[in-house]
Amino acid sequence: MKKALITGGNGNIGRLLSERLIAKNIEVIRFDIPGSEPAKHDALETIVTGDVRDVELLTDIFETQKPDAVYHLASLLSGSSEADMDAAWEINATASFNLLKLSKAHDVGMFFFASTLASYGENIPSPMPEDQPQWPENIYGVTKIAVERLGNYFKASHGLDFRCLRFPLVISPYAPPSAVTAFPSHAFKAAVNGQSFTFPVTPETDVSTLFLLDVINSIMSFTFAEKEQVKQPAYNVHAYYLSAQIVADQISKEYPEFKYSFEPQDYVQALLGGWPGETVDHNARADWGWKPEYDFEQSAQWMFEFFKQ
Repeated sequence: MKKALITGGNGNIGRLLSERLIAKNIEVIRFDIPGSEPAKHDALETIVTGDVRDVELLTDIFETQKPDAVYHLASLLSGSSEADMDAAWEINATASFNLLKLSKAHDVGMFFFASTLASYGENIPSPMPEDQPQWPENIYGVTKIAVERLGNYFKASHGLDFRCLRFPLVISPYAPPSAVTAFPSHAFKAAVNGQSFTFPVTPETDVSTLFLLDVINSIMSFTFAEKEQVKQPAYNVHAYYLSAQIVADQISKEYPEFKYSFEPQDYVQALLGGWPGETVDHNARADWGWKPEYDFEQSAQWMFEFFKQ
């Protein structure tokens, strides 16, 4: 890998991923929407802004920049997808199909796609087995599984090195306020700022979880694994079990005066209430050595320190 295109490259995962690739002396093209441009960037980075649906612009990037790897992170998230199904399909599915076609046409060596547990649907057993059928019940999950299947087609029929990870709930200090499913991240910030917090789910709502830095660790480990280690096109990754009450209890240990309540929101409860508390990820651990570096307590301490600073 000498040059990588990252869609959604100015977002938090894209930015951190770019830093890790540059540390390996890999040039990076960070593609994202207008207005997302960073104040400064590394000499090995090229910043391009535009709409991921713009095939002409993407074609120009492939022809002029000649990336030999693609990290496809750009996506309309779950709430926005439900609000506009047409945009969700165009951005999440059709644009991904176009990127896969461009990658094949320009002999890209590796194509990474970020998927989600939302591709499985609701009422999933926990621990969730690796062969759990995928029947998503929201448009966000539908678009993700569509791209997973497209990627498998390009891998099987056209030899594209398609690789996909399905991420669970992610704890991140950069979670936008509008991302109501990222309630653990918002609760940490509220506590450090001396604010009360209302959890949008029931206390016992549990979900498979991963810390932001382990998201980056998993992407790097997976995409730099040798081809013979990658025995399937998509893998699940998991770090620890988490419930809303566990989050509240951990925060209260650090901030005994932290005030909180539980007021379930129908959409959030329906989405996360059907996710598993634990995801089996034996294949990722056995095939390419996946192992999370952060447990929940370490993640919490990192979040506390981040918001204090």
